Amino acid sequence: MSVVDVANLPASDADRAAIRDRVLTNRDELLALSRRIHAYPEPAFAEHRASAWCVELLRAHGYAVTAPAHGLETAFVATVGTGPVTVAIACEYDALPGLGHACGHNLIAAAGVGAALALAPVAEQLGLTVRVIGTPAEERGAGKALLLEAGAFDGVDAAMMVHPCPFEVAEFRSFALGTLSVEFVGTAAHPSLNPHEGRSAADALTVAQVALGLLGRQLPADWRVHGITTAAGTAPNVVPERATAEYELRTTDAADLAELRTRVENCFRAGALAIGCEVRLTRPEPDYLDFRTDPTLIALWRANARELGRPEPTTRPPFACTDMGNVSHVIPTIHPVLDITGGTCGPHEAAFADAAVSPQADQALLDAAIAMAWTTADYATLRHNTPH
Repeated sequence: MSVVDVANLPASDADRAAIRDRVLTNRDELLALSRRIHAYPEPAFAEHRASAWCVELLRAHGYAVTAPAHGLETAFVATVGTGPVTVAIACEYDALPGLGHACGHNLIAAAGVGAALALAPVAEQLGLTVRVIGTPAEERGAGKALLLEAGAFDGVDAAMMVHPCPFEVAEFRSFALGTLSVEFVGTAAHPSLNPHEGRSAADALTVAQVALGLLGRQLPADWRVHGITTAAGTAPNVVPERATAEYELRTTDAADLAELRTRVENCFRAGALAIGCEVRLTRPEPDYLDFRTDPTLIALWRANARELGRPEPTTRPPFACTDMGNVSHVIPTIHPVLDITGGTCGPHEAAFADAAVSPQADQALLDAAIAMAWTTADYATLRHNTPH
């Protein structure tokens, strides 16, 4: 579908009013859902309470729910309506270990549920099937990539979600992300009695990290390599026989990830070769692909966000990663971000967890629910009025 003059093809005023009223009527339930999820943060693949609370509210408002879904214990799929146009709304609800909801996924889940509740009474007359997909493990594990492969998004015409941020962006851009687990295995020895018999896994990792530092001088400016050492010995009087690290690789285009991965892995192989250790390189999760915004959907979103009085969106270079990028490679998708801090703090900071239950965050939640529901209704109207 090509980009059109969205002003001429909105959902009816009556449908839009009904949707907005429905979100505001459900306001207390939605804010309570956000706060419950925030108060009980659960990490990737362990979001049992958050998932159950979303399911409970969706069922109470007429959704048919399958939970667990597609082989993931904390995933769910909820549907209402039988129309020929299917729109998926993604709900994230995993938290960051040690930081709680410092990425504001409590707001993402509640906003997605809010949009879904508002669409339920009008889905049939709009010719819609609304599919709410509970997507665990966005922070670590690429839950949406797993769900996409398992068929959770099959038959979907458009998909959407929102994300809280310290600024407002409509056309979200993200890095592609690959992850790498590294394990060096050497030989233990006493560092003064028989050091010549040892093969230090920690030294192998050090050599690799020096190689990575030099490699960085030869990479494109928008490629990123960063990581942490997770083990490098247990005592200073033992040559370490095991060292481990976790690394992330980022490029602005998923097509470049393979080249970056090869070059980074060769640095770790060089460390092993130099010291005489073995190295084991594994991928702990699927790659996260770069996000691709659909122009028609985002034009509808922009008009709706403007009507709600949201701040005028800015344009930003890639600044994060999301497994919603994987969805965007196969389905028209949007992932706008809404300001909840005015730039005072950003995701993955402790202060952002506090901001995720602030009055500004509550307003963003309600605005996101209304704007997503309006955008869904507009998209269905557009599809039904566009010759195929």
